[in-house]
Amino acid sequence: RTMAVATVNLRALTSWVGIARLSAVVLSCLSFSLVASTGHFGGPYGTWCMFTWCFCFAVTLLVLLLELLELYALLPLSWDDFTSAFSMLAALMVFTSSVVFPATFISSPCSSNQCARQAVATTSSCLCFLAYATEVALTRAKPGDISSFLSTVPGLLKVFEAFVACLIFSLLDGYQGQPGLMWCVAVYSICFIFTLLIVVFTIGRCLAYIPCPLEKMLVGYNFLALLMYLTATVLWPLYSFRGRSRPDPCGASCWWNRNLGVTFLTIFNLIAYLVDLVYSTRMVFVRAP
Repeated sequence: RTMAVATVNLRALTSWVGIARLSAVVLSCLSFSLVASTGHFGGPYGTWCMFTWCFCFAVTLLVLLLELLELYALLPLSWDDFTSAFSMLAALMVFTSSVVFPATFISSPCSSNQCARQAVATTSSCLCFLAYATEVALTRAKPGDISSFLSTVPGLLKVFEAFVACLIFSLLDGYQGQPGLMWCVAVYSICFIFTLLIVVFTIGRCLAYIPCPLEKMLVGYNFLALLMYLTATVLWPLYSFRGRSRPDPCGASCWWNRNLGVTFLTIFNLIAYLVDLVYSTRMVFVRAP
């Protein structure tokens, strides 16, 4: 029998992408270590931030080890698609944590030792986001490159769209019994499911089983998703705020702030699907000479 022998590929650590990943590992570890040392990270927002830093640290370290030992080829998935999707997802997650954590846990004036550690953790989280953003920029497919789908602009937008939909789900509240709002929730759910399936099928190398041309299917899906999000962009604020004034006081969990957050996130995804449709259309109908 022939046994697979692991070889050491030092370029996985010395290349620019490897340096960006090493930086992300160190900075994410620093963030969750400092916050854990304060013992002040309770509640859903603190739990989300700690999960983000720990999750990104663990997965990035695993990616580095698999590339260092060149064992990723043994995995039944598209490695380039997986690393591109993860780096985009990690950048979005860490960016969100870099905004949510200081807004929730750091108060002014910041003079205590605990606050100083929280401030350093926030700074390292921001630098960690820059490390992941650098990896996304370095691995993104250039025009004309034959590369993995998730490293292209439409592929990265798919990850962005799914992530924004998850943020929308975390803010949804009080939509039962209102047909307009229930339609919007259906839009968020349907588009999220199809977008997630595209990402999972791409990573799992299952796109070949789709009985239609992938490029044309993506154009059709993006067009339908754009129309659906356009209706949600109009209906959600119309039915959410109609006849209801902003309460005073209105804290972080206030229904007004949550519905306003859903409104802006819906607009973000509408723009994302529009850009996705433009790029997908160019990939199908505009051929480079």
